Amino acid sequence: MNFPELTLASVKTNPAGVLEQVCRRIESRGEDAVWISKVPRDRVKIPDGDRANGPLAGVPFAIKDNIDLAGVPTTAACAEFSYTPEVSAFVVQRLINAGAVPLGKTNLDQFATGLVGIRSPYGTPSNPFNADYIPGGSSSGSAVAVSAGLCSFSLGTDTAGSGRVPAAFNDLVGLKPTKGLLSTRGVVPACRSLDSVSIFAKTVADAAQVLAVAVGYDGEDPYSRLAAPPPPLAWPPCLGVPWAEQLEFFGDKGARTLLARVVDRWKELGAQIVEIDYSPFLEAARLLYEGPWVAERYAAIKGFIETHPEALHPVTRKIIEGARSLGTVEAFEAMYKLAALKRKSEAVWSGIDSILTPTAGTIYTVTEVEANPIRLNSNLGYYTNHMNLLDLCALALPAGFLPNGLPWGITLSAPAFHDDRMLSWGARFLGEAEPAQALKGPVLVRVAVCGAHLSGLPLSSQLTSLGATLVKASRTSPHYHLYALPDTSPPKPGLVRAPEGGSSIELEVWEMTAEAYGHFVAAIPAPLGIGRIELEDRSLVQGFLCEAYIVKNARDISAFGGWRAYLKSLNG
Repeated sequence: MNFPELTLASVKTNPAGVLEQVCRRIESRGEDAVWISKVPRDRVKIPDGDRANGPLAGVPFAIKDNIDLAGVPTTAACAEFSYTPEVSAFVVQRLINAGAVPLGKTNLDQFATGLVGIRSPYGTPSNPFNADYIPGGSSSGSAVAVSAGLCSFSLGTDTAGSGRVPAAFNDLVGLKPTKGLLSTRGVVPACRSLDSVSIFAKTVADAAQVLAVAVGYDGEDPYSRLAAPPPPLAWPPCLGVPWAEQLEFFGDKGARTLLARVVDRWKELGAQIVEIDYSPFLEAARLLYEGPWVAERYAAIKGFIETHPEALHPVTRKIIEGARSLGTVEAFEAMYKLAALKRKSEAVWSGIDSILTPTAGTIYTVTEVEANPIRLNSNLGYYTNHMNLLDLCALALPAGFLPNGLPWGITLSAPAFHDDRMLSWGARFLGEAEPAQALKGPVLVRVAVCGAHLSGLPLSSQLTSLGATLVKASRTSPHYHLYALPDTSPPKPGLVRAPEGGSSIELEVWEMTAEAYGHFVAAIPAPLGIGRIELEDRSLVQGFLCEAYIVKNARDISAFGGWRAYLKSLNG
């Protein structure tokens, strides 16, 4: 089937026209289970100011309704749970700042619990290829919105496969980035320690471009991580495919045939194919729902489920309430088992660059899933449930059509931060040009502090909250004066370079990303500012300096050698 192409490149030729076309297309569908809520038509418009020149200027996108968009309700597919956030999720705001235009919030398996896409009181988004079949979940609406040409890309979440299974069933690229690369602040948690924000797109290039914008360290998200990509790997890669007896298609001969064709295609491209023991990954996958991590789903909505149990979808409630029987001892035993499986999996990775599997062994009809909701859902997670437990990144790719006319897909997985490598390989498989690297690795800046930002003092949290790390304690060259500034709260000193003479002043050198540094500098109040400070070894570093006019009425405390010694003198 042919659906309208809304790739990022096509949008940029006429963004205003595309937005108008998309809005008319959405309106023509009437009441549509793809959406839980839509942004009012008068708010869907070309961005202005700096956003008009952003890399995603005018690109329409959709947001899974467990991710916050300011002023639009977040329901997680449960009306009684609904709240309206005042600010957007961190990742959503990054996309908006880059010029992307949000269209609305999409349907999902309630509380992101399921891989089927039919566990929602808001209805089931219709699979664009055959409405008798499930759309996949939990990010069902986000996948259908892209597949049906209602937006250029969308955000989902992926804890157990929710950003990959719907991609396979909707003929899309589905990227599950390395856990923590995209902030989950502003996302209703499923399993908070495992959740990832995912990206649906028509092409690998689009997924890579969205990732490049969305990536950013978030000091207010305890699970956020700095990108640490390895160097690019020369083509061809070595791909591991599970032993034949470990491959599972649940009786779907068409899917088995497609995988054989896919393997042949990779060989034609030059990739080396080796068989691997997939058992550590299968064992880890079983831990996700049979182990204590299901208790995280309970913890995420504990207050709500205990006061509104009847508000949950019956299957969702059965899964989440099952966590009540889990004990602390069982939790530790499962963590020990996972650690052992991680170590066992390392031996597999030592001989390959990526693992190639089906995204899902087969696809089911809505009727089949309604008759056996938990078992068939579990089947869909056979190749996906282990990824976040083992800290892997994954890329789902379209790989042909089954005899029943439904799309089918494969997944590449790799260790954490290998996202760019996978995107590069995926582009080759689909015949696309190699995308630009999305993960550049952080540009780091060093900054010297000499007062209230010193370790343990009142403003040091401004550094640590931005992910800054202490590099060393040091001193300035002997050419500075330190002053106790009047009327500052908390008390602060001012450092001024002496025209002649001076003292060596205690300080600390911290390191942070350039992005974090920008946030840090923007919050510095006058008369303080940032300049270049000479250290005792004569090297130069960015650091706090003070405007000279303010020290006329300030006490010169240079003789103490530093702010800490001065504060100690005040306390006797």
